[in-house]
Amino acid sequence: MSLPHTLILHGLGGSGPTHWQNWLAGELAHHGGQVDLPQFTLPDAPRLHVWLAELREHLAAAPSSGERVVVAHSLACLLWLHHAAGEFDEALRVDRVLLVAPVSPEFAGEPLISEFLDVPLDPTTVRRAGASTRLVLGEGDPYCTVVRGKELAEALRLDVDVIVGGAHLNVAADYGPWTAVLKWVRSDRTPLTPR
Repeated sequence: MSLPHTLILHGLGGSGPTHWQNWLAGELAHHGGQVDLPQFTLPDAPRLHVWLAELREHLAAAPSSGERVVVAHSLACLLWLHHAAGEFDEALRVDRVLLVAPVSPEFAGEPLISEFLDVPLDPTTVRRAGASTRLVLGEGDPYCTVVRGKELAEALRLDVDVIVGGAHLNVAADYGPWTAVLKWVRSDRTPLTPR
């Protein structure tokens, strides 16, 4: 079974070398997968219009044949929703999207991301941008409660997995190697489970 082209999108500050996103990129590349792990401009001081333009450049550069998958973490989940709500371009549509540990659109604790927060929650545009989208929440995430995450999933009509004790599903929560996310990239029939 061939691996899909996988675009991995980091959140505020980037992923860092021991983050599961970097581990995932390495695993996919090791098994012959095509991986794009861009570093957005000014990861510590993001601008929505800049990140959106860069996201669209990477989507446009992805192969047009074969399965295309997007895996987004934290702030990149809101970035994806802004992209989905924007002008539709069939060439940028992907097959599957995984939104991991999104920042709540009501999160007020970080002024640097304020322009990302006012995000349209339209299930039609989300399905237009990606044929299938799944949301993964960590119990105890300081940026988005499970209750708010489930409300987000319901508003967008998304399947959701809740990782008990997962917090923000990052290095601080001990999410370096994460085999469940690798299995999901290989086959979307796998629900996300803890490390």
